[in-house]
Amino acid sequence: MSDTLLIHGGHVIDPARNLDGPHDVFLHDGRVAEIAASGRITSKATEKFDARGLIVVPGLIDIHVHLREPGQSQKETIATGTMAAAAGGFTSVCAMPNTNPINDTPAITRWMQDPEREAHVNVFPIAAATQASMGESLTNFGRLRRAGAVAVTDDGKPILGDEIMRNALAAAAELNLPVVQHAEDTRMTVDAAMHAGPYAFRLGLRGWPTEAESSIVQRDIRLAKETGGHLHVAHLSTGAALSAVAAARREGVHVTCEVTPHHFALIDEDIGEYNTNFKMNPPLRPAEDRAALLAGLLDGSVDCIATDHAPHAHHEKNVEFDRAPFGITGLESALGLCISLLHVKHKMPLNRLVELLTTNPAKVMGLAGRGTLAPGSHADVTIFDPAKKWTYRAADSLSKSKNSPFDGWKMQGRVAATIVSGVVKFRQ
Repeated sequence: MSDTLLIHGGHVIDPARNLDGPHDVFLHDGRVAEIAASGRITSKATEKFDARGLIVVPGLIDIHVHLREPGQSQKETIATGTMAAAAGGFTSVCAMPNTNPINDTPAITRWMQDPEREAHVNVFPIAAATQASMGESLTNFGRLRRAGAVAVTDDGKPILGDEIMRNALAAAAELNLPVVQHAEDTRMTVDAAMHAGPYAFRLGLRGWPTEAESSIVQRDIRLAKETGGHLHVAHLSTGAALSAVAAARREGVHVTCEVTPHHFALIDEDIGEYNTNFKMNPPLRPAEDRAALLAGLLDGSVDCIATDHAPHAHHEKNVEFDRAPFGITGLESALGLCISLLHVKHKMPLNRLVELLTTNPAKVMGLAGRGTLAPGSHADVTIFDPAKKWTYRAADSLSKSKNSPFDGWKMQGRVAATIVSGVVKFRQ
């Protein structure tokens, strides 16, 4: 293991420092030691990485993944999920608590971070907001934070009761923790399998209305305004919800949001003939919602891109559409989709794209010393080729599960290397 690494010849983009140009980066003992114009670093390195023709950025951060451990290792393990993360360019992931048992105690939070899990990237647990995620009584946020939790959520389920959500926001505000909300009024989505619209009618599937998301977002914004808490809306999927977030932010409410690659890449009509790899929660929306999300990504209304990586075993997805579980894998296809669709097709500057994947996720989750290449920060670095054309093959994924709607997609932009704490964890 090398304790010094010089990344030379690359084009560095660090939105946190308004850095966008040819620079070299010197890593020492797990930290960024120096960054300077190309050829200016004189320190001797025991290892060098030639980044000519490549983009060098702070390590990508995915604030919404399901690593399935403890309890669901047939789908994924922390080891396999973080291998997939490294292959996708992610150096840090935030793991959701809907495990078995639910991550609602400090013991489970610490278990997820134990070196015995053999994580290949940094794992930051997000703990359950309520006991067993039942939405009835709060967990002990202070103890969970001291154990390493970076946020609280009942993701997979909404925090539906007004009073319990108000109390969660107020308690989390005292600890500077975000409350991550899965915005779904489940009273409107009983047995729903996809978005409510003409295509659901054609397929004979029960539909999920837009209002099931937007009404919860609007309610939560009101509670965040009352309590001063930090509301983070997970996997936002509708234009109505995004409009509410943007309006609240203009009023000074502390609300942030994320959008997934599948929601800006696909629409409900792409489900085709009951393909369960296109079934996710929230569901794929119609073209007008996708257009709103794309606009929000481009204009700054959206804070982060997060994958909602949700692996399922083949037999679990290989059933009738309405019986299949929600969720798809996403760690290894995310960067290619972002570059192909946002940068190439919709002309998003790479600086903005990097901000959505690094700087902003670190701010939302309070990950100090990450999301930047400033001297002294953690030596987490992603290097990619924005021009590289390739085809995503689900069968080649390092994840245990292969449930991706993007199998066979031709993409542009590929990870060249992923460096965690100064150590190359993945190299193409």
